[in-house]
Amino acid sequence: MNKLVTTDTVDTQYKNPDKLNIRIRLHQLYSTNKEGFNHWIVKHYDIKKESSILELGCGTGITWKEHKNLLHACKEVYVTDLFEGMIEEAKTNIGEYSNIHYEVVNAEELPYEDERFDIVIANMMLYHIPNLDKALSEIRRVLKKNGIFYCATYGENGVESFINKMLNVQTERQHTFTLQNGKDILEYWFSSVEKLEYEDKLLISNQSDLVEYIQSFKEMNDWQNYSDEELYRLISNYEKQGIIEIPKEYGMFVSRK
Repeated sequence: MNKLVTTDTVDTQYKNPDKLNIRIRLHQLYSTNKEGFNHWIVKHYDIKKESSILELGCGTGITWKEHKNLLHACKEVYVTDLFEGMIEEAKTNIGEYSNIHYEVVNAEELPYEDERFDIVIANMMLYHIPNLDKALSEIRRVLKKNGIFYCATYGENGVESFINKMLNVQTERQHTFTLQNGKDILEYWFSSVEKLEYEDKLLISNQSDLVEYIQSFKEMNDWQNYSDEELYRLISNYEKQGIIEIPKEYGMFVSRK
């Protein structure tokens, strides 16, 4: 692709939850770590009773759907996303409660007062933000003293890297926020940063699910130039005894103001 993913591309990808749900499904079906990435993330949250929480890039809200008990203990939870379609999906998955607020919010311009939240969460989305420094500045601003910022991301040697190799794709895409560079970026804004890594891989037994996954990224990277027929042919080269094994590299950072 030789360039950053554009804002228009992100708009196309996430204006509704369809493409995201395809990707979630692949991981649910074929991940070897049955704990599940979302459960693992939530396990590391230190959410105390009466906490005020802001989530940026909530997506489908599936994380909270499976952990509603945490939400009920909070004073207030702002579940936000840049896209109305995602907000509606999250509202359907989580439900409506007096302490939960759903809002369309741009992470670069947070409409909240200084030191409002005990916790800010931004999982699997910082790499989409055009001006990451501005967003991190805003996140730090709205965090209370000693507040915690949780953000999950991917590594540079996981699923995307493997599929690039499988499809013979040469890319110079800039990795704006990954497990490899995220700690250095966050340490500029926060007093302490801890990196946690999630051990997992994919063992895919149905090629059509992988083809659907790859095609869900159209308009977003160099995978868009392949027909289904071409993808099946290339994928077959990596199938061993009916299984395509793909490494995963995911984790999260826990940062304190």
